[in-house]
Amino acid sequence: MKLLEDRIRAEGKVREGGVLKVDSFLNHQMDVSLFREMALEWRRLFAGEEITKILTIEASGIAIAAVAAEVFGCRVLFAKKSKTKNIAGEVYTTRVESFTHGNISDVIVSKDYLLPTDRVLIIDDFLANGAALAGLCDLVRQSGATLVGAGIAIEKAFQPGGKMLREKGVRIESLARIASMDEKNGVVFAD
Repeated sequence: MKLLEDRIRAEGKVREGGVLKVDSFLNHQMDVSLFREMALEWRRLFAGEEITKILTIEASGIAIAAVAAEVFGCRVLFAKKSKTKNIAGEVYTTRVESFTHGNISDVIVSKDYLLPTDRVLIIDDFLANGAALAGLCDLVRQSGATLVGAGIAIEKAFQPGGKMLREKGVRIESLARIASMDEKNGVVFAD
């Protein structure tokens, strides 16, 4: 998606350790009009799939997923990284390692909100090593719902996550795919 790639070129900052900072428009300060354009593109890519639920993981993906849910006309559900007092009853749970935070979290979704009748589209801001996306796919599998696919804002195609999950049959539609990046040369997009 040229609009997203242009924003990454203009405002993204490559940091040591394979980190791409896009917090000026994507995951700290948010450009909701950009999110709407992204959501419209995912709706085009997943046309005819009859999405009933959008699933994401806290925290950076929530805003993007919320805008996408509005465009798709469905509800958004986010996997929480800890069980709180306001989640009563049974939950689906899986373990996810965070590339950004360098930790492992148990993520949960209430069984009340992810049903076997759901047709789920996962939305997230980044795909790198694939742990978060794999964890969300596992939650969908546990629920018996149908996983339609995943809409990813930015995929680091030089890391193994996208290839690994595609080989497992997950349909992934990434709006910007990065072939390589470093502090000196910046970002190079995949074709």
